[in-house]
Amino acid sequence: MVLALLVGGVVVALVVVGLFVFGLRRRLIQRSGGTFDCSLRWDPPPSESEPSGKGWVYGVARYNGDRVEWFRVFSYAPRPRRILERASIEVLERRTPKGEEELALLSDAVVLACRHGGTRLELAMSDDALTGFLAWLEAAPPGQRVNVA
Repeated sequence: MVLALLVGGVVVALVVVGLFVFGLRRRLIQRSGGTFDCSLRWDPPPSESEPSGKGWVYGVARYNGDRVEWFRVFSYAPRPRRILERASIEVLERRTPKGEEELALLSDAVVLACRHGGTRLELAMSDDALTGFLAWLEAAPPGQRVNVA
């Protein structure tokens, strides 16, 4: 009986510590400002008539100079999972979520299809975050090529 209570207490303590670390990590990412909620789908299948909800990963993006750092929400990693350089981002299309994507993404999300280097990717963010992202892309220093559709 005592052993079961001890094991149960340890499990509850580990869950509480794990949740605290998730919250602390997110607070540290957001501390420098310039963050927004952003789902990412890296290298999605080519143009589907009815896109699936597969491949979307929920995350937080942070502006850092001429790049956007993208962090997975459900991770303990202190470093960004993906780094998108402003000069390498080419916007291909803007659309609303279709089909199963509506279930996989946040309710007010707008999908932005892009190319980064030679890789296709899709970003899903709120309309306000999209306005800020497009403004950030267009605010590139003189002499940098920016491709916004």
